Amino acid sequence: MMTQSDRATDLLADTPALLEHITGVLNERSIDQRLFSKNILNSSSASSVLFLLGCHCGENKHSMEPCLILNKRSVKVRQAGDLCCPGGSIASRLDFLLAKMLSLPGSPLTRWSYRRAWRKRQSNELKNLALLLATGLREGFEEMHLNPFGVRLLGPLPPERLVMFQRVIYPLVCWISSQKRFKPNWEVEKIIYIPLRELLDHDRYARYRLHIDIAENNDKNRRVKDFRCFVHQDRGETERLWGATFRITMRFLELVFGFDPPDIEVLPTVEGRLDENYITGNG
Repeated sequence: MMTQSDRATDLLADTPALLEHITGVLNERSIDQRLFSKNILNSSSASSVLFLLGCHCGENKHSMEPCLILNKRSVKVRQAGDLCCPGGSIASRLDFLLAKMLSLPGSPLTRWSYRRAWRKRQSNELKNLALLLATGLREGFEEMHLNPFGVRLLGPLPPERLVMFQRVIYPLVCWISSQKRFKPNWEVEKIIYIPLRELLDHDRYARYRLHIDIAENNDKNRRVKDFRCFVHQDRGETERLWGATFRITMRFLELVFGFDPPDIEVLPTVEGRLDENYITGNG
C-alpha cells in the first residue's frame, strides 16, 4: 500500500501530476464555499498574497525541483527579516480595474481550469477572487518584478487571520513556469527558494523561542513565547519560516500532501528576539 510519503515523492517527481493534484485539491476544498468577505473591495483589513511555487531553486542550476518562493522582508519595512509571500492591501480603484482586465483571454484567471465552474456556481466569489488575484499580481510585480503573464493560478487557500496587525490574509496558490530571475525592490532583501521536499522533512523543524520586547496594553515587561518554525539554510545563512506565512504553508502541506509538522514539545529550540522596531519598521 502506498504511504503518504510515497505519494508525495511521486508527485514531486512529476510536475504535471503535481499541478493537477494541487488544483484539484484546492478546488474541491473551496468550490461552493464562502472564502471571502462580502465587502472585500472596501475592506481596510483585507490583504492578498501569492503562495508562489516553481521548479527553480535560485543559484543551483542543477536543482529544478518544485520550490516555495518567498520574499525576505528588508530592514526598511515592518516585520523586517521575516519570510513572506508577495502581496499586500487592496488598492480599491486600481485593483478593481486590473481585475476587469483579468477577464481578457490569456490572463492567469481565464487560463484557470476551474473558472467556468466558479462562474456558474459562485459568480460573486469569482469576482472577489479576481480582485484578490489582481492585488497579488500587482504587489508581486512591485516587490520582485514578477511577470504576471507567466503566472498560473492553481486555486485559493483558506484565509489566515492576523491578531497583532488586525488583518485577514487571502492566499492564492500560483505556479511560475518560466521566470527564473527576480528583481527585488526596497521592501525585499532577497528571494528565498525552499524545496517542497525539505518542507516535508520533520528534521528541519524547530521550536522558535522568541523574547518579545514589545509593549502590550502599556505592559513593557519582556515576554517569552514559543512557536513552531521551519529552519532553512540559504547560501550559508539560516532563515526561519514562522508566523502567518508558516501557518499558510502548513495548511497547504496538510491539504496537498496530508503533512503535519512535529509536535512543538519534541522540537529542538532556537532563540530569537523581537522589539518595537519589528512593529514600526524603524530598524
